[in-house]
Amino acid sequence: MTNCKACNIELTSKYCPNCGQSSQLKRIDGHYIIHEIEHVLHFERGILYTIKELIVNPGQNVRNYLSENRSRLVKPIIFIIVTSLVYSTCSNFFHLEDGYIRYFDSNKSTTSTIFEWVQGHYGYANIIMGIFIALWTKLFFRKYKLNIFEILILLCFVIGMGMLIYSVFAIIQGLTHFKVMQIAGIVGFVYTTWAIGQFYEKEKVINYVKAFFAYILGMITFALTAIIIGIIVDIVIKH
Repeated sequence: MTNCKACNIELTSKYCPNCGQSSQLKRIDGHYIIHEIEHVLHFERGILYTIKELIVNPGQNVRNYLSENRSRLVKPIIFIIVTSLVYSTCSNFFHLEDGYIRYFDSNKSTTSTIFEWVQGHYGYANIIMGIFIALWTKLFFRKYKLNIFEILILLCFVIGMGMLIYSVFAIIQGLTHFKVMQIAGIVGFVYTTWAIGQFYEKEKVINYVKAFFAYILGMITFALTAIIIGIIVDIVIKH
């Protein structure tokens, strides 16, 4: 008889009766790696399935994730990290310097440095921006009684899909050399507005209007915060 290495409960079968951990872990080899890749890409509950469901019916699927079944969709944090990495990889591979937002500043200030970082790291910047969008979404949809963390889960999925949209356009621009990243910004904005509005009772047109303003105000608040931080840092440095 042996004890579970995870929770130290006595094992009476191949799996721990307490935590479900296998009594003997499989050795990591080529077969194990292939199995893990297949698990991640699985069409019934992996990242490809998640992408398909978020394209077809994002609102209903995220609601199901929050209240019914959290095993079919990829974990939201993992999803946004993976999709951000996909976009960053595409952007760096094709050397897309302008991206889908341009910021010009003749003076080398802290604010310009912040926005240069944003232009070069859209994946991470969108995650930060999601916090601001979540706050406005919470305000506009407060009658639905969702907490800020549940809204952040919604935005992880939605912004993650936005990253994939930008990735597709990045590949198109990289291969054709047509400047299409501004179009990507519009498509991503339309998808985000539609997905958020659909999440909150898709039959109500007003919800799409609220989603529109939540997204716009989230972006504006994010930009203003970056500018204020830049100004404060410059004032501190000068004194």
